[in-house]
Amino acid sequence: MLFVRSLLVLIALALGQDGAQHAARAKDAPVAAEALEQATTALDKSDYATALRLLRELADQGNARAQFKLGKLYDDGRGVAQSDAEALKWYRLSAEQGEADAAYNLGVMHFIGQGMAKDDAEAAKWFGKAAELGDADAEYNLAVMLDRGQGVPTNAAEALKWYMKAAEQGNADAQNNLGLEYEDGRAVPQDYDEAVKWFRKSAELGYAAAQLNLARMYDKGRGVPQDDAEAVTWIRKAAEQGFVLAQNTLAAWYKIGKGVAQDHAEAAKWFGKAAEQGDADAQNNLGAIYGEGQGVPRDMIRAYTWFSLAATAGNQSAAKNLDIAAQHMTADEIAEAKRRVTEARPGN
Repeated sequence: MLFVRSLLVLIALALGQDGAQHAARAKDAPVAAEALEQATTALDKSDYATALRLLRELADQGNARAQFKLGKLYDDGRGVAQSDAEALKWYRLSAEQGEADAAYNLGVMHFIGQGMAKDDAEAAKWFGKAAELGDADAEYNLAVMLDRGQGVPTNAAEALKWYMKAAEQGNADAQNNLGLEYEDGRAVPQDYDEAVKWFRKSAELGYAAAQLNLARMYDKGRGVPQDDAEAVTWIRKAAEQGFVLAQNTLAAWYKIGKGVAQDHAEAAKWFGKAAEQGDADAQNNLGAIYGEGQGVPRDMIRAYTWFSLAATAGNQSAAKNLDIAAQHMTADEIAEAKRRVTEARPGN
């Protein structure tokens, strides 16, 4: 009985100590919150000395949010020398306490191999933890990895679930991918109305790929009445954001007069924007425009230059066009074109 009684005393003491610890934590919570607020204010003012002092104290005491913020400073190299190792250390401590932002950033570091070898399985693990905590970006990333079987077994149904969760939180990437799921009828029955709904939500948030996808639905009359003019509206929005595929599409529509009045100058303008971003198809098309003098003055030197850049990028049509252009040029013109090609190549 003495043994039992001693055990009960020990249990009572342990319970009493635990209660005291909980009381102390409750008492310290407002103090920690105030210190964290002061640290955040200091960061906003770029007062890193004050912020670091406060964050270190809180992080050493186990405050998860402070650990995340300290890790972010090391990650970005703000107020301290950039250190992947320190960022990982503090992110991990924070994430293990259920801090969603830390879990997400830890996932990113494993995904891109920042501070360690790239590890898709670890990335999926931490994205999963952040997703379970309701982080929309993590939900989207986890969905993509499940969709691709990257770091986790392929699971279309689970991917759909996480796309839906992220989409419902307003993640534009997820909304666009959810639209594709409904359009293709992959993990859900094909439903063009639902596809349009999600493409539109994403497009209205300014996501260029969704804008072009919505335009495609108007072009084909899927889930909406066929409407070239409305399609052009969304193609233009994406093109104006620098989305190469949209720029090429808009240029092609101006060239043939689809949804807009035929305008070779506008076609040249938009092929030019895509060509300047290194798109080989646009470079070949722009070369043809200069070779034919459509919407621009005929210029064989420019035509040869764009054909050459496109051919170097692997465009087979451009390689043939290059030979044709050369047949209509003098040796001096070809030499000038080759000089321009050299100047236009990356690194020059």
